[in-house]
Amino acid sequence: MSFSVALAIPAAAAFIGMIFFVIFGQVTVRKLRKNPKTKDELGAEFASGWDITNVAGALSTPKFIVERMKKSRLYFLCANHDLLYKHTNKFDRVLARIFFWLWTISASAMIVLMLLNITGIYV
Repeated sequence: MSFSVALAIPAAAAFIGMIFFVIFGQVTVRKLRKNPKTKDELGAEFASGWDITNVAGALSTPKFIVERMKKSRLYFLCANHDLLYKHTNKFDRVLARIFFWLWTISASAMIVLMLLNITGIYV
């Protein structure tokens, strides 16, 4: 398989992930932004739309990892996992997981493929 074909597969997955980003932002995060209880608990927003990624990450991360992250000094940057679970339904959580893992896996795959191409391992 050529490099361009190998890179096109995660790029197509990233495109689908972008569609889920918009859907998740409009369906779930918009609802959470309007709720006074969750409005300030969506994590730090470094750029516009970053809270969508924070919420998706909080809803997608396994519970044991969240418990370990709570002990970190940087936890204030993350969205409040427990509060978000109380204010979302099963559909919101499934949508978050689809978006987050599509986005994470496709971005990681593209980075790995580019590094392999730069080093000459995969040409």
